[in-house]
Amino acid sequence: MKLITTYFERDTGHTTKLSFGATGQLFAHISHGAPFDVLVAADESTPQQLIAIGLGVADSSFTYAIGTLVLWSANPTLINNSSQILYSGKFDKIAIASPTLAPYGLAAMQVIKQLGVTSVVTPKLVEAASIGQAFQFAASGNASLGFVALSQVSSNGVIQNGSAWMVPANLHAPIRQDAVLLTAGKDNHAATAFLTYMRSDTAVAVMRHFGYGL
Repeated sequence: MKLITTYFERDTGHTTKLSFGATGQLFAHISHGAPFDVLVAADESTPQQLIAIGLGVADSSFTYAIGTLVLWSANPTLINNSSQILYSGKFDKIAIASPTLAPYGLAAMQVIKQLGVTSVVTPKLVEAASIGQAFQFAASGNASLGFVALSQVSSNGVIQNGSAWMVPANLHAPIRQDAVLLTAGKDNHAATAFLTYMRSDTAVAVMRHFGYGL
């Protein structure tokens, strides 16, 4: 998003101010009057909820990307490109984003259940407020491994450091990530221009580079 907004400002002359957080947290902030013009969510349901309660502009939401979930460790030998470690339990702690606040966390819990490793994994779970914090826990070694977004550990979809298992998409509901124009921004030309830019060739190229499906 930082890269996309840099290009957006360069190409349009508009300025942006980013605020990062778990999708559920941002929903709460918007519901309590936070002055945001656009929400770029990590799920598809939150923008629809905002539209339903009058805080999002009807028919303005669209899917800008499909997220990819990865089991990742900073240890280059810990994960052998498979889910085997989850069955063996040979790890200390595993970080996930909050399933109630973050779509990636919900997807991680769906994977754990589908694999039948709930009893092994649950006692070792470390719950983070967001997918960003879950990555920090795993990257710092505070957790042996974590369910993170491919975009956090890859370049052009290729894992750059550590060891990982790319979670098959059929193990969890699709992480469809939607953006929506908020009612506070309906008369803001920069906000509408930004949503248009999210579908531009430039923005799409950035998202592909970071491993998002489209």
